[in-house]
Amino acid sequence: MAAQLIDEDPALAHEHALAASRRAGRIAIVRETLAITAYGVGDFALALRELRTYRRISGKDDQIALMVDSERGIGRPDRALEEGRSVDRSTLDVGVRVALAIAMSGARLDRGERELALGELEIPELDPNRAYEWSPALFAARAAVLDDLGRHEEAAFWTHRAAVAGEALGYGGDEELLIEDMQLDDDLADADADAETADETVETSSGATDEASDEPGEQK
Repeated sequence: MAAQLIDEDPALAHEHALAASRRAGRIAIVRETLAITAYGVGDFALALRELRTYRRISGKDDQIALMVDSERGIGRPDRALEEGRSVDRSTLDVGVRVALAIAMSGARLDRGERELALGELEIPELDPNRAYEWSPALFAARAAVLDDLGRHEEAAFWTHRAAVAGEALGYGGDEELLIEDMQLDDDLADADADAETADETVETSSGATDEASDEPGEQK
């Protein structure tokens, strides 16, 4: 129930998660759900406590990014960075690793370390020519940091890439994000081709008009 309500009514979802935790507090997914709903309503201290319990019960680090963000929510970016550095990233799934990079970048921004925030996002998954489920968020995070650095043209490039990736993956639709590999350059090439065709049409039309005006005697 909590999972169904989390987007529509976070507070109600949190109430359901609290009730579930009172009945089945030793089940990892119950503690994980409670942590996520607590984060959703802004109770970062509870989220962090429940995430640590979830990790202890499950033995998993798949919510490490949320742990980092919860430390940030409490106002402890230093602890957030320590938390993020405490895991071996090579053992994480790709999506978790990307989410962690974004969270770590945010912690750097909290400390005013904009260049280091950009460095946190310099990961192998930052490929502007491919779209994965996590690409829009990663591209948008990079764009935001570049904008903070005053590198607005680069920020605009990554903002555009985030939008194209989101469209390619079907954001806003009802389908799940199942596309794992999408060449974005093809979309951009099509757009460029359309623009060139439009330019040629304008030039051709302009040329035809000029010829007609130069040779009025040939009109039928």
